[in-house]
Amino acid sequence: MSSIYAENLIKTVVEKSVNKSWYTAVLEWEIDDVIEDENNESSCICGKEDIRYLFKIKNSNNHNTLFPIGSSCIKKFEREDLNELTLVNEKLFKLFHAVKTNAFITLDSKFFSRKLLKYMFDQGAFTPNNYNKFNGDNDYDFMLKMFNMRGEPSEKQLKKIRAIILNSIKPYLIKVLNDKVAKKSF
Repeated sequence: MSSIYAENLIKTVVEKSVNKSWYTAVLEWEIDDVIEDENNESSCICGKEDIRYLFKIKNSNNHNTLFPIGSSCIKKFEREDLNELTLVNEKLFKLFHAVKTNAFITLDSKFFSRKLLKYMFDQGAFTPNNYNKFNGDNDYDFMLKMFNMRGEPSEKQLKKIRAIILNSIKPYLIKVLNDKVAKKSF
């Protein structure tokens, strides 16, 4: 990391951390929240302009926060857990926009991933109802099985996939992300 942006990132993170070495300071931080700037009018803490996904990270040792920080800077932390959560959040917003525009959503890698399905399950997106025997685990297990399937799902399976997307995933996305999309500067 030798650019001015990287230097700014390192300086800011280390200043706000307990540990004063970059390699140990990055271990103190967790993703706390994320919003989307649809117009890319925001700037990262490093100084880079035109970022879309604005993450807020929080230090687990001293509770300092940094906002906004872009996904490119989070990747510079070189932590697999943060990288995965960054990708999941970006995919959530993409799926949210598809839902909002009533796009035809398929259960494939364009909109989903195993990690995204697991994240949504952990966050309570698969709600209990009479179709899943009042156990959201059943819908998650079904969606994961269908996502991993090599062949094409049957018509009955496709109907169930669509029903889960419309009745569980769509309301979850609207509830969680509707207020996290901004069309103006911060």
